This record gives sequence, structure tokens and C-alpha cells, in this order.
Amino acid sequence: MEKKKLSLPVQIVIALILGIVVGLAFYFMGKPEITTNYLKPFGTIFVNLLKFIVVPVVLLSMIDGIISMGDMKKVGSVGWKTVAYFLVTTAVACVIGLVFANIFNNVGLFPTLQLVDGQVWEKATSANFMDTLIGIFPSNLWESFRTSNMLQVIVIAILLGGGILAAGEKGKLAQDMVTSLYAVIERVMAFIISLSPIGVFTMMAWVVATQGPEILGSLGIVLGCAYLGYIVHAVLCYSVSAKAFAGVNPITFFKKASPAMIFAFTSTSSAATIPLSMECSEELGAENDVSSFVIPLGATINMDGTAIYQCVATIFLATCCGMTLTVGQMVTIVVTATLASIGTAGTPGAGMIMLAMVLQAMNIPVDMIMIIYGVDRLFDMGRTCLNITGDISCALCVTKWESKKAAEVK
Repeated sequence: MEKKKLSLPVQIVIALILGIVVGLAFYFMGKPEITTNYLKPFGTIFVNLLKFIVVPVVLLSMIDGIISMGDMKKVGSVGWKTVAYFLVTTAVACVIGLVFANIFNNVGLFPTLQLVDGQVWEKATSANFMDTLIGIFPSNLWESFRTSNMLQVIVIAILLGGGILAAGEKGKLAQDMVTSLYAVIERVMAFIISLSPIGVFTMMAWVVATQGPEILGSLGIVLGCAYLGYIVHAVLCYSVSAKAFAGVNPITFFKKASPAMIFAFTSTSSAATIPLSMECSEELGAENDVSSFVIPLGATINMDGTAIYQCVATIFLATCCGMTLTVGQMVTIVVTATLASIGTAGTPGAGMIMLAMVLQAMNIPVDMIMIIYGVDRLFDMGRTCLNITGDISCALCVTKWESKKAAEVK
């Protein structure tokens, strides 16, 4: 009989446990330098591959996403209302994530790690708003790619995607090239993600060996911070908007949406939850034609859970490096995460890729991502659940708005 291969999440969990055990062993042996010299380099190779894939993934996925939304004119007001709802709620999610992360950080719950080899990361400095605004717009395509300037890459993607749509039939070749290249990059990314267990094991062993068992408690705290943000966002944003715009009682909303929420929590797949999400939204009063548009689109571009995760993780990892982010840089996180959510939501491993992108935008060492990636599955369960809850809420609100519009026309 053919042996059943372990799934990637199971492999990552096993690698996490083994990394912790090996790290603790070298920590209590007083030999953390062994992990630094012989294990960490393999983790660094994995991180380098992550850095390599971030720019092409963000660029091509955003262009592909914009091209795929070329039929938005056909769905008229439903389309722009849906996209506007998702953008607003994602921005709110970023703010909630930053608020809770800063509260946890200010009361001293996030640690500053004593990094090995005497490494000292540059402190964040304040930036003039107008300089920041100017810096968003690229002057050199290849320089933006070379320096991994993510806001500039996003602007380039928006311009190219819009240009391809505007070119119509003449842009068909470029559209096919983007679709083809994105399919290739997805395969490359899938291969890199499949190496995650190696990266998790080597980096976790190094972190635990050099920092001691205290770092494990810190991971539990940052996980709690993210889930607090998930819960608050679901209650304040989704149930309140469903009540205010669709007249649905919050208790009724969560009760009837719970089957989809539970399935999303356990499966960590927004796409797999689409049929159940549509059923729940229609049971709550959403029209079939609206939910059949909103729910699949939401599974692609609605990333509120990931936005909260990014903000919490960014503040946590910045603190680990001894960095203090300014208000201006936190605003940049909100803008980056909100815009990027449109393009990379449907991508396997999107949470980590997008986090790497935000870290690069903030000049935070991407190597630090491996501290938190070992428990990413636990983050993913909550953020996927939050994402599909937002899809259902949006379907209800858009249905109500469209019915009001129809009533006014009559």
C-alpha cells in the first residue's frame, strides 16, 4: 500500500516541536552557538527564497486580480459597493490590529530579543508625510523591484493592470502573459512554501537556543493579541454593520453564520467555505444573485483577518528587533496591507508572503518572520474564520443597499 504523506501543516507542527526540543537542549547545554553556526544558515536560505518570491507574487497577483475585475462594469453598483465595503473594513481591521499590538507592547508584553553576533537593527525614524507620499510613486521600475519597495510595487501593479484593461483587445497578449507568468510563480511559491518545515525547524531551534524558553510565552501572548483583535473586529465591524445596514440582530447574525465560521476555522480555506458561506448568507436574508457575486469575490480580496495578523506580527517582530515604529510608519502599514489585500488573498501561503512584504516595507529584517511562522497555522484558523464572516456581512449589507436603490427607482 502507498504510504500516506503528511500534510504540510502537520509537517510544520512536527518541525516546530522538534525545533523547540532541539533549541531547549542546546540552551540548557550552554551551546547555543551550535544552532547559530550549523542550523540557522539553512533557515536563512529559506528566508532568502521568501524575499526572492515576494516582489513577483505581489506584482503579478495584483495585476491578475485587477484584470479579473474587468467585468466589474457589468455588475455595476454591486461591484463597487462590495469592493468599497472590503477596503473600508480592511483598513479598520489594520487600525484595530495596531491599537491592540501597541497596547500589548506598551505594557511590556512583547519582548526585545538579545540578538546574537552583536547585531543591532536601526531604530525607526520619523519621516515627513510629503516625503513619504512622494516615495510611494516610482521613478524607476527596476529600482523599485531591486529594493523591494512594496508600496511602489503595488502602484506599478495598479498602473500596469489598469493599462492592460484600458488597452482592450490590444492588451490581450499582455493579459495572457501575466496570467501565464502568475501561474508559474504560483508553482515556484508552492515549492518554496513546501520547504517551510526546514525553515521552521532550523530557525525555531536557533531562537529557542539563544533566547531560552521565555520566547515560547511571548508567542502565546502575540497569539492572544491577534485573537483579541479578531473577536473585536467581528463584533464591532461585522455584526454592527449587519445590524445598522441590514437590520439583522448581532446574536442572530453569529448564530446563523456559525456553520460557515466553524468550517472556515477548521479548514483554514476561504475558497472551500464558499458554498456554506452562500447558504448562511441567504438564510440571513441575502439575495442569491448578490451572495453569488459577493462571497466568491470576498474569498479572493477580503483579508481582514490577515490585516490584523500582519499589524500585530509587525509590531511584535519590530519590538523583538528593538525597533520603535513611528505613527507615519504605522499608517504605511495600514495602506500597504489594505492595498495588498486585493491582490494576494487567494494565494496559498498568502499570510506569510504578505507579512514578509510588510516587514520589507518597514525595513524590519525578514529573517525575524521565522520566529512567528511556526505557529502560523493557529493564526490562520482565526483569520480565515474572520474573513468569511466579513463576506457574509458584506452580502447582507449590499443586498439591503440594492433593495433600497430598487425601491427608490420604483
